[in-house]
Amino acid sequence: MAEAIRLGRMTDTMDEGFIAEISVKVGDVIKTGDAIAEVETDKATLPLESYYAGTVLHVAAKKGDSLKIGGLIAIVGKAGEDFAALLEAAPKEDAPAEAEAEPVAEKEVPKTEENKEEAAPVAEEKKPAVESKAAAPVSTATTSDSGDRLKASPLAKKIAADKGIDLHAIQGSGEEGRIVKRDLDNAKPATASAFAAKPFVGKESFKDLKVSQMRKTIAKRLSQSKNEAPHFYLTMDINMDKATDFRTSLNNIQPQKISFNDLVIKAVAIALRENPAVNSSWLGDTIRYNEHISIGMAVAVEDGLLVPVIRFADGKSIPQIGAEAKALAQKATSKKLMPDEMQGSTFTISNLGMFGIEEFTAIINTPDAAILAVGAIREEVAVVNGTFAAVKRMKVTLSCDHRAIDGATGAKFLQSLKAALEEPLKLVL
Repeated sequence: MAEAIRLGRMTDTMDEGFIAEISVKVGDVIKTGDAIAEVETDKATLPLESYYAGTVLHVAAKKGDSLKIGGLIAIVGKAGEDFAALLEAAPKEDAPAEAEAEPVAEKEVPKTEENKEEAAPVAEEKKPAVESKAAAPVSTATTSDSGDRLKASPLAKKIAADKGIDLHAIQGSGEEGRIVKRDLDNAKPATASAFAAKPFVGKESFKDLKVSQMRKTIAKRLSQSKNEAPHFYLTMDINMDKATDFRTSLNNIQPQKISFNDLVIKAVAIALRENPAVNSSWLGDTIRYNEHISIGMAVAVEDGLLVPVIRFADGKSIPQIGAEAKALAQKATSKKLMPDEMQGSTFTISNLGMFGIEEFTAIINTPDAAILAVGAIREEVAVVNGTFAAVKRMKVTLSCDHRAIDGATGAKFLQSLKAALEEPLKLVL
């Protein structure tokens, strides 16, 4: 009996999928578990496996289609089997999203005598405005920088623009001192005319790109977070001199290179352990205070942003955090993250320091109650023990959901973070 293979829910937040690749064609013989397509979800590109065995009788989806949950992908059965009933049973919403755009063409109205008669009253309404003599003086006058009105005929203004003549230096001989063509016959171009910009005729252009499933989900979640969670922000400046020396020492004694972000992740884990109220989630009627610490790290990818999670970060060493963060970041950029690797964060870090951004604010990654925005390490002159010296400093900004976290609570968290980074031996104790 022929069976329809439809798009299932591949992630918990998935509403539709984008067909990145079709791996089968009509006539192919497949087994249960064979990958028949690659589907881009709101979080990753995942293989779609067949849950039936047999011959591919029909392929409904094609590369580039967007399908709702339940959308028809293919039909599998015995060779030569009739599958028309399955096609008729397929709901209309299973059709690719692109097909919904076709009816737009029906909006084009053919030009007929009847349409022309309907458009005539509009033209008649605009006609008096064109013939109005009261508006004529305004169209032939320009305004000087001082605010005085400079009267010139349209032809005179055009000649002046073409020749680079400054009309403010011309005495008009027309009515009420109006500048006319004869006043420009012997006028010389202004000295700066050689550098005057020539008229430039540009062409407007644009390119519309279809919004990916990932970008749709990012837009939906961030809009929801910003609209529902009352954000407030706390910024702290941290001396990174000792953290810099500490990182250099670590990298000199082990093959696994440690980044500043690895140090920040470990320091955040320690600060969350000391300030458990920040390691929380707003759930409406309750506030969940998480006893475990799992830190999400925002990773920029081609289509937007992914947040892989380092679980139980407070119990891991800095090299362990570094190795896991590197592996997760590589999987994120290649869209190989699995859904469970992006779930379960209790706190999030967004670091733009590598782009030279010194300070910014981040939108909370719900259901977390806070997110830390990390800026670049900068070198500046400061007073140290009564003398001027160069110091390395880094600004961090904590975005808090005021429903779960108060200002003093967030401030204490930043104090703990500052203490851990300014005395980095705390990171290994």
